[in-house]
Amino acid sequence: MLVEIGVQGTLDELGTPLDQVTFVVFDLETTGGSPAEHAITEIGAVKVRGGEVLGEFATLVDPGRPIPPFITVLTGITDVMVVAAPRIERVLPAFLEFIRGATLVAHNAPFDVGFIKADCQAHGYPPPANPVVDTADLARRVLTRDEVPNCKLSTLARVFRSTTEPCHRALADAKATVDVLHALIERVGAFGVQTLEELKGFVRAPTPEQKRKRHLAAAVPSEPGVYVFEDDRGEALYVGKSGDLRRRVRSYFTAGETRPRIREMIGIAERVRTIVCATGLEAEVRELRLIGATKPRYNRRSRFPEKVVWLKLTDEPFPRLSIVREVKHDQAAYLGPFTSARGAADARSALHEALPLRQCTERMTARTRRSACALAEMGRCGAPCEGRQTVEEYRRHAEEARAAMEDDPGQVFSALEARMERLAAEQRYEEAAVDRDRLAVYVRTAARMQRLRSLTVIPQMIAASPAFGGGWEIHVVRHGRLVAAGVMPRGAHPTPYVDALEATAETVVPGPGPLPAAGAEETECVLRWLDSPGVRLVRVDGTWSLPARGAGRLKERIDLAYQGVQPHRPREGRPLR
Repeated sequence: MLVEIGVQGTLDELGTPLDQVTFVVFDLETTGGSPAEHAITEIGAVKVRGGEVLGEFATLVDPGRPIPPFITVLTGITDVMVVAAPRIERVLPAFLEFIRGATLVAHNAPFDVGFIKADCQAHGYPPPANPVVDTADLARRVLTRDEVPNCKLSTLARVFRSTTEPCHRALADAKATVDVLHALIERVGAFGVQTLEELKGFVRAPTPEQKRKRHLAAAVPSEPGVYVFEDDRGEALYVGKSGDLRRRVRSYFTAGETRPRIREMIGIAERVRTIVCATGLEAEVRELRLIGATKPRYNRRSRFPEKVVWLKLTDEPFPRLSIVREVKHDQAAYLGPFTSARGAADARSALHEALPLRQCTERMTARTRRSACALAEMGRCGAPCEGRQTVEEYRRHAEEARAAMEDDPGQVFSALEARMERLAAEQRYEEAAVDRDRLAVYVRTAARMQRLRSLTVIPQMIAASPAFGGGWEIHVVRHGRLVAAGVMPRGAHPTPYVDALEATAETVVPGPGPLPAAGAEETECVLRWLDSPGVRLVRVDGTWSLPARGAGRLKERIDLAYQGVQPHRPREGRPLR
């Protein structure tokens, strides 16, 4: 007779009890939201185990650049406060030692951990491999909308009666997060979570709604294309694309999908509609068009392609720069598109700094007579309203403005650069930074428009790229719009196949302006594909080119200035050179 003998599991198999885990709860204050463009201004951390505070870490950090005014208003941290603070390269080793062997905890942890990892990479330290617990994500798991309206730290601290009120200062927010963490650990205890391993598994587990809706992916094909989550009325909730529809859609019903809004969407969805596409580019373009047409409430990007603005040099005897929402069939010059009126206003200010165009808003003819404004006395306007300038004399400035908008921004760049150097020499750094930002908006928009227009002026382009497994992906593009896509089988003769694809392609009647047939995002998708390795041009009606002295040559200098290759502090040198 055989007797089974049970073997007691090891402590490692049971996991680490939560009361024995050392947590380092930390928070950062920064100059902005992107680790690539912004810097840390303060670090605060609290080390706890079993409810007992073991230590604290707190320091201001010199970000090496001015702190934006709105950040100062939010956090109370000023340039004066950090001028004597250590730089991050001096703070980082001490912080990494403080968190050694601990589990990191932060509210919206990807933000804080992202900055730490970026600074580790920048200064030659390996990124921390500590386990991470996100109290915001954990709160979304265990709290309902009836209990809390949102999962902001301030809201949770109030609900759980934290002894410290969050105030956008690092140590105070870390202390408040400690109280929130302890309250959430008590909550998850009701679900049988007793160890760190169980806590991490609890956060990663798919929701009941995700498990219940897995059948929606059953009939999805393993092909490239677009998928649409729809509710019971057939309304589009979310639109996406993938090279493998089945694999992508199935991922929405696994623990890997942790985005709160997407999990909420899955609870509403009743079906998944798919559109199989011939190529990845076709899928990308169809996705953009569907999002723009149906405006799914769970998509965040590309929902309102029509809500763009343009900077227009008006078609009148004395042209002026006007911000408009529509491009018309006229003789006006257009710069854009801009995603906001503020961006268009910044570009307009840059042009006004270099060119003496009138800034009044009413239409003006050669017979108009009225008193000039202060700009005339400052030498920034020729005062055609008083008759000091004829239509022919003013036309020269208008032609310079048209050239600066469509071809060569060099005149505007030089004028703004000279002004920034003068302001920096006078220690008026904030004003210089405003001009820098205006110039950046203008140059980047001009470079983007010139790149788009290089393709949209071509009546037809046919190009091909190697397809996976042999053959060729072939696309027909007319005025920047994708009008046909197909895959030519391996070994097939290209001419009949290309002719057939061209003959069945969508007919395009171009409209006005730099984007006559498609939105900017669609044309940019096509351009990215054309720039990809292996693409071959088959037929081109016209010339594909950029202006010899276009904005692209200046955009690189602008981008380098913002990437930190040039000094961030104006006192250390010229702003863009």
